[in-house]
Amino acid sequence: MSGGPGGGRASQLKHTGARTGWTTGACATAATTAAYTALLTGDFPDPVTITLPRGQTPSFALAVEELTGERATAGIVKDAGDDPDVTHGALVRATVRRLPAGSGVVFRAGPGVGTVTRPGLPLPVGEPAVNPVPRRMMREHVARVAARHGAGGDVEITVAVDHGEEIARSTWNPRLGILGGLSVLGTTGIVVPYSCSAWIDSIRRGVDVARAAGRTHVAGCTGSTSERTVVAEYGLPEDALLDMGDFAGAVLKYLRRHPVDRLTLCGGFAKLSKLAAGHLDLHSGRSQVDKEFLAGLARQGGADEALAAGVRDANTGLAALQLCAAAGVPLGDLVAVAARDAARAVLREAPVRVDVVCIDRAGTVVGRSGVS
Repeated sequence: MSGGPGGGRASQLKHTGARTGWTTGACATAATTAAYTALLTGDFPDPVTITLPRGQTPSFALAVEELTGERATAGIVKDAGDDPDVTHGALVRATVRRLPAGSGVVFRAGPGVGTVTRPGLPLPVGEPAVNPVPRRMMREHVARVAARHGAGGDVEITVAVDHGEEIARSTWNPRLGILGGLSVLGTTGIVVPYSCSAWIDSIRRGVDVARAAGRTHVAGCTGSTSERTVVAEYGLPEDALLDMGDFAGAVLKYLRRHPVDRLTLCGGFAKLSKLAAGHLDLHSGRSQVDKEFLAGLARQGGADEALAAGVRDANTGLAALQLCAAAGVPLGDLVAVAARDAARAVLREAPVRVDVVCIDRAGTVVGRSGVS
């Protein structure tokens, strides 16, 4: 599971030859394939080649080979390419052990891989946090190896990640109820640099966990300061807090399909002014504060042309806010209302009531909307 986005360079990287990488699930599949092959033949294929869900056939060099009796272990160092993935460089191990005929494929969590402890995730409570697509990939490759060598394919696969429990502390896993380590993720097997797919997946899983826990009020927060603000304002529990970051669109689109009764959006004034102007990605490299838009809102709030011009020429969104506050123009509230209305437009007819809270860098509330 990735720790989140690292910057707004996605479009630039497309033109500068950014390296794609491999998901933890792809690495675990390759390690499983090598380990099972060694278990059946006595030899580890190195490099080992697998087939990804979209047909690509990457090869992986082995960093670990261990063969003892009825089990074999292979390890692969994850290469996330140019993506700022917290698991880049981690050693992913798969240990394959023979099982009696008819047992099928059984998954276990080794050191550094988490266990599901809360409902709402795509795996039952008590299962190792090896997600459905990596499981399918591993089952398919076990079946291929078994067919090639005339075996039954009944095995236990234990996936481990060196230092995974420590790495997991910088991910959403503890909040989602995945304890003891990382999740083994991946739907395509490929990590696209700066796609931030792991962060967006974590937002979706956060909604799922909140719904499964019966939460009717969740909060999409841009960071830790906004989280503290909504906890102080509404007393929300941890599993109702969605680490939205810059991905307002991801929160709104998922809630459109999986609604809760109420959503509070909380974040910095400048970021939420971008949502108010219609931007769904709030990162500074992918959207900018529209001061002409802010000037228009200020006029709606009673600003004269001199103040509107000051807002338009302000160095930052916060500077524009301060100018309006000094003149008694409630720009913070106006932005909050416009952001709420923009969010409602994305939610369409979903039965989700929305309110917005704007804060400054210290966490002081500088604007809020009503609930609608």
